[in-house]
This record gives sequence, structure tokens and C-alpha cells, in this order.
Amino acid sequence: MKLVFAGTPDFAVPSLLAADARHEVVAVYTQPDRPAGRGRALTASPVKQMALERGLTVHQPERLKGAEVLDTLRALEPDLMIVVAYGLLLPQAVLDIPRFGCWNVHASLLPRWRGAAPIQRAIQAGDAETGVCLMQMEKGLDTGPVLMRQSTLITPEDTGGSLHDRLAALGAQVLADGLGLLRAGIHPERKVQPEAGVTYAHKLDKAEARLDWSQAAGMLADTVRAFNPWPVAEAEVAGERLRIHAATALPLAHAQTPGTVLFAGRNGIDIACGEGALRLLRVQRAGGRTIDVADFLNARSDLRGAGV
Repeated sequence: MKLVFAGTPDFAVPSLLAADARHEVVAVYTQPDRPAGRGRALTASPVKQMALERGLTVHQPERLKGAEVLDTLRALEPDLMIVVAYGLLLPQAVLDIPRFGCWNVHASLLPRWRGAAPIQRAIQAGDAETGVCLMQMEKGLDTGPVLMRQSTLITPEDTGGSLHDRLAALGAQVLADGLGLLRAGIHPERKVQPEAGVTYAHKLDKAEARLDWSQAAGMLADTVRAFNPWPVAEAEVAGERLRIHAATALPLAHAQTPGTVLFAGRNGIDIACGEGALRLLRVQRAGGRTIDVADFLNARSDLRGAGV
């Protein structure tokens, strides 16, 4: 089959490789190069880098609109367009071009967590499981019928980064299975999403990363995991702003003001929360690298053994 692939970040790369393994990818669409890094140099997306490495044709329109963009896509005569974390909404005119329409690999068990940040929102909400869906795209945001799905448990050790990588691989497998069926002349069954259970995974904002000690420790621990590796949770600890890379909730009863250091030792720094306590395990000082709490306390000797 002749495929057009549209994707941008690391999450989409395994799906691109799956599509290119047994089918003809006639073009890859990805976001324009953006400034990145300390030097803010224009940098190609991970999908573009992989596409060029594999000798695939790359298109980078600012929008999927306009006669020229649509004519270019029509000239490719695609059987199917695959969209994975592309970053642009597809207008109806684009959805209508491929013979079999457009498929999307989405990192949640739809209709839960439609939208931009389903991986992080699932962890932040304390969900026990998540997964990937292969969806037939329509004009609405992640509203199309589901063709195939695969679930995975969210473990207490999962972070936004580890779950991202697992779902990226799972999404590529589901896509490969769907493409295999279509290549054999079998159209995956379209299952309309139920109206019950719809939630939206709004885009992550750095402002959300600041921890509110008045919240329950379990909620804060989930936020720390969800926001690792980006945007990384941060909080005021003993008068110093720290980024929190790893923490765990303790079912500890106390009568202290939220934000109070209950104890500081090599095993962690326990902070009073609205309910329970949050034990900080790995932190980052301003301008520094990520370190274990034991190393942090070497620099903050005033805190060693501190507590109420």
C-alpha cells in the first residue's frame, strides 16, 4: 500500500518504522524545524531525522490548508494516511484524500484522555491502566471510531518518560497489526466511542509543575511521576526552590502545616502535605544536576536530621 505518514516527536518514530517496514511510505509530513537547545538553533523533528535517514520524502507545511498543500497530497495518491502526534488538526479536505481515509495512533484508551497529553494525565489522575488506540480519524478531536486497542498497566514506578516509551512501542505494534489486516483485504471493525467516560488531556503547562503542599501526598507523588521528564515538578523546600524528579507518598499522620519538613535523612526528605507526607528522593537545585537527596543534604548540612 502507498502510505503517507504524519508525525513529529519521538513518540511517532516507532510507528513510522512500522509503517515503512512492509509498505511504501510515499511521503512523511512533520512540523517545520523549530529552535531548540540553549543555542536555539533550528532543529529537525525526530520524525524528520528518521525519515531522512531512511531516504523518505519529507514535507513540512505550516498548515494542512491551501490549494498547493492539498494538490501535493492528492498527487501522492495515498491509500492511507497515518497520523501519530503530528501536532496539526487535519481538515475534512485532507481526511477525504486517502482511499481508506486517515488512521491515528493515540496514547490512551479512548474515550478517556482525548487531547494533547494523555500519557501524563493518566498518571497524574492515578489511573491503574492506559493503552493505545488505532482510530479512524474524523473532524472532531480524537472522536473517531476505534479500530484496534491494546492496554497496559500503569505501575507505581512508571513516569511520564517510561510510560511514553512503552506506549510508543505498543502503538507501533497495534499499527502494524492494523496495516497487516488491511493489506490482506480485511478492514478492522469500526467501534464508535461511547459518550460516557469522555475526558480531555489538556496540554501540559509549566505553571502546573509547582507543587501545592496542601494537596494529598498521593496526588503530589502522581504529579511528580507524570511530569518526569517534562516539565518536572518543583516546590519550595526549606526556603529553597527545588525541582523534584522522584518522590513517594507516605501514609503519615501529622498535625503540621503543609510544606513543613518533618524529617530529613539519607533515605529522603519528608514534607508535610494536606494528607500524609511526600518523601523526596531525587532533586535538582537551581542550575545544578539531578542528585539523590543524600547528596543534596551534604550541601545543606543545616537540614540533616532536621524535622519536627
